[in-house]
Amino acid sequence: MVVAEPGGAARPKGADAAGQIACTLRDGVVGGENTAPAAASRWDDHPVPVARVSSDVQLAYETFGRPRDPAVLLVMGFGAQLIAWPEGLCRMLAAQGRQVIRYDNRDCGLSTKWEHHPVDLTAFIGAVSGGDIPAARKMIPYTLSDMAADGINLLTALGIEHAHVVGASMGGMIAQRMAIEHPSRIRTLTSMMSSTGEPEVGQSTPEAQQVLFTPRPADRDGYIAAADRELVWASRRYPDVEGLRRSAAASYDRAHYPAGIPRQLGAMVLDGSRAGDLAQLRVPTLVVHGLDDTLIDPSGGRRTAELIPGAKLMLVPDMGHDRPTPLWPDLVTAIAQHTPPLSPAR
Repeated sequence: MVVAEPGGAARPKGADAAGQIACTLRDGVVGGENTAPAAASRWDDHPVPVARVSSDVQLAYETFGRPRDPAVLLVMGFGAQLIAWPEGLCRMLAAQGRQVIRYDNRDCGLSTKWEHHPVDLTAFIGAVSGGDIPAARKMIPYTLSDMAADGINLLTALGIEHAHVVGASMGGMIAQRMAIEHPSRIRTLTSMMSSTGEPEVGQSTPEAQQVLFTPRPADRDGYIAAADRELVWASRRYPDVEGLRRSAAASYDRAHYPAGIPRQLGAMVLDGSRAGDLAQLRVPTLVVHGLDDTLIDPSGGRRTAELIPGAKLMLVPDMGHDRPTPLWPDLVTAIAQHTPPLSPAR
């Protein structure tokens, strides 16, 4: 069951830039760059396609469905690989007559890494907290706009002129940037469990922050066991400890790469507020947010829908900062209805 609400909920008073950074730390990056070595990939027997999308970026991707069907580009969040979009969910959406594309963002998974550009996270946080944004920008080798351009360039590499884009968490922020900066390529936007970049909305609870601040072990067994902590922001009705552990194991085995997280974090933080741009957006938009989400409070979704003209808001009971299997039919139906096969050419 889903509940649709108009935007416009009251927003809590703000947090400073340092607090905003703190609310996004995860996967063992606390107070400095995580130097845990990346695990060797165990996916060598199951290679995925890789597309060169610019002179310095290659993206690993997978597709589901028929190439002649409308394309739906799935954009994953902070530090998460393409497999965080469950294959079953992708196939369910493809069965609705969509060509589904999921991919690894730069600095994650099997896509290009910026290993030559380490980031001192302590120095970065100090610069942002002190208001020295020019210094902070010099520390981060790319922007959220660059990450958005990667997705657009992937569509070009695949011969796709227009696509529907669906982004989750930081992926929602990247998808918003795609719609803002490349509107002629985007048929519709779905922003899921995300926010606007305004520090007054979408903040984590203290309990979720505590999990974010706790480093994950570098060894495989410890990393998998630590996945249990994510129950703090998961669906309360559909907790799935075994599913969290399976996902952690698959991520670790495929391409565990914590060193990329500070750079993605910097790009996300320095993007700042998108409120003004979102208020001018004319791309048909669906905003989806779980009411159990403690990692990005539902106020982030409400504010996104409030800003974008004509946006639809779908608040989902029993969904947290996750996509529980029992809710897949609701999510797929909503996305399918928002991404009609016969959308008029833009």
